[in-house]
Amino acid sequence: MIFRSAWAVALVLIPSVTLAGPVTFIERAPADPAAISVAVDQAQLQDTLPFADLTDLIEAGRLLFAARFTGADGAGRPRATQAIIPTHFKHAREMTFQRASGPDANSCTSCHLDPIAGGAGDFTTNVFTSEGTESADFDTVDAQFSNERGTNHLFGSGLVELLAREMTVDLQTLRDDAVRAARQTSEPVTVTLESKGINFGTLTAAPDGLLDLSGIAGVDIDLKVRPFSQKGVFPSLRMFTINALNAHHGMGADERFGAAMTGEADFDGDGFADEFSPGLVSALVAYQASLEPPLQTPFENAEWQAAAEAGETVFTATGCAACHVPSLPLSSLSFADPGPLDTAGTLSAADVAMPAIYDLGQLEWAKSLPRNADGDVMVPLFGDLKRHVIADNQNPHFANELMGQSFVARDAFMTSELWGVADTAPFGHRGDLMTLDEVILAHGGEAVDARDIYAALPRQDRDNLITFLKTLRMPQ
Repeated sequence: MIFRSAWAVALVLIPSVTLAGPVTFIERAPADPAAISVAVDQAQLQDTLPFADLTDLIEAGRLLFAARFTGADGAGRPRATQAIIPTHFKHAREMTFQRASGPDANSCTSCHLDPIAGGAGDFTTNVFTSEGTESADFDTVDAQFSNERGTNHLFGSGLVELLAREMTVDLQTLRDDAVRAARQTSEPVTVTLESKGINFGTLTAAPDGLLDLSGIAGVDIDLKVRPFSQKGVFPSLRMFTINALNAHHGMGADERFGAAMTGEADFDGDGFADEFSPGLVSALVAYQASLEPPLQTPFENAEWQAAAEAGETVFTATGCAACHVPSLPLSSLSFADPGPLDTAGTLSAADVAMPAIYDLGQLEWAKSLPRNADGDVMVPLFGDLKRHVIADNQNPHFANELMGQSFVARDAFMTSELWGVADTAPFGHRGDLMTLDEVILAHGGEAVDARDIYAALPRQDRDNLITFLKTLRMPQ
């Protein structure tokens, strides 16, 4: 049920009202400088939400995603850096916006805007980011102080997180089974780490419980699949959202920057305490998780469509589909928030009586997704949720970052999901390649064989492959 409350007093963030459900929509007067127009009671978000409450929560998240936060909402962080670990500046900043370490935007849609809200961003929306406390206080875009990254689209991100959760369970179960088997047999046990047809190397368990992790490939040694960011370092939309709120808008989520974690009610020093509640974060997560996935869109022009169909065959024959896997099977569309991979600084399942369950299967777009013979949803992401080395001495373009992130090698990146690629130019992790042909030819490392096969193709075959990629459209 949508409960609307008339409220016309300026400078008051959230009026005191009785919630009729988990979500309250606030009607703000035109002169009210605050942009947040919803309140969400986190305590009422548990178990499987009724469809009406879920749609209200998604709408609340949409409004927050589009809101242009102001100082009356708590935007700005004069005493806090952009780091994911709460860190103070040595000296308070006077600037509201700062292009290097931020804040650099007052709305999620400032960057995630093309072709519609939730989409990708042009080169002009690139961000500059470090991590933890290292290089957190920088006022230059020099590459030695930060990594420059383009804006990825968010469509289908709920399905991506669900895939990552299921793959994590598969990989960690294989590890745990190997430990038990080695203990029982008193012999080393080696297992192939595979989930949903994706190979993540091998692991060997010794009878004493020690693990040889040297054979693991494309995932962290804890076997948690972290699908978000170009480096694959964030396990959940919730963590991604909390980081972005602070870095880009100076909106400190209570669960990361509040008194419980930092000992300060107003950690960022902007005069606002408790400025972004767990319920508001949950609404943003629900909105992003509910964004429909991009789907292959045939051309109306018969000649172009014939070229695209021929190009799909070329795409597979060149080896592109080995990493850009056309679809992965997903067992369940039940999205729990907070999720099982959320950790300290992010609301976790241990922090709530019961996580909220968003049944994405109730959403209209989910009903059209194909299923395999086992009833699994086939998620058409054209990716594998795995890191690969994609640069070498002959093809060094994708090794152009100087700073490491979460101990991931500088030449290793997550496979970019190609769904929606037709609408995400420019390309590459920093958006500095203008065409699909350029970005394919820039591949090296583990992708060099596919790159060389593509480079040697007749012009018509290359054109057909590009035409096929142009059918992978985002929602319009």
